[in-house]
Amino acid sequence: MGKLDGKVAIITGGASGIGKEMVDIFRNEGADVIAADLDEEGLKLVGQWTNVEGIRLDISSDADWQEAARKINDQYGRIDILINNAGITSEKSAEETTVEDWELMMRINSYGPFAGIKHIAPYMVEQGKGAIVNISSYTAQIGLGFNSYSASKGAVRTISKSASTTYGKQGIRVNAVFPGVIETPMTKKLKESGGMLEQLEQATPLGRLGRPEDVANAVLFLASDDADYITGAELVIDGGFSAQ
Repeated sequence: MGKLDGKVAIITGGASGIGKEMVDIFRNEGADVIAADLDEEGLKLVGQWTNVEGIRLDISSDADWQEAARKINDQYGRIDILINNAGITSEKSAEETTVEDWELMMRINSYGPFAGIKHIAPYMVEQGKGAIVNISSYTAQIGLGFNSYSASKGAVRTISKSASTTYGKQGIRVNAVFPGVIETPMTKKLKESGGMLEQLEQATPLGRLGRPEDVANAVLFLASDDADYITGAELVIDGGFSAQ
């Protein structure tokens, strides 16, 4: 018996990295999983897995979210879990960041999760129960990175807190996780940054970088009924880096 038997879960950014790992773990725990992404090749691959449907979704588009929410609810009859995982990153410094860079980062990383909750939560309200987990970043909790990425993830932190108090009495739990540096395609550039990853490993108390499953297993707990009395919580998954 799986932790998510009978549940319907939407995972954005589900075609690669942490999202793909979550899709795999969630389906193996019994959920029907909708992997949402813009990576059509990646969606084709995960869409071949049992109990997984891949859909193209631009998380920064209100219209995309509205249509996806309606179709998924009509098809499955319910939506139990939303994982707002999709996002982008940037290596640009504050001096290099343009207004266009800032707006793109905020539209995807901040408005994307906000729009997901805006359009999915009403269906959860009708059911009287639901679980939402937003993926922020450890940079939203410490003074690391004066850039658009950290700012966008700080917004995710606030969105999570406010949504948890807004929807709590309607049976919806909203929590956030704060990953450190996780070995995914998104962190590939760090491998090319002349020893940057090695420096981060040495600075991490647990002595290694994170793996996708480290985040996926924590999100599974928060999305499952095991966390039925947890909302508005913040779970940092960074090997102890931000505790220093």
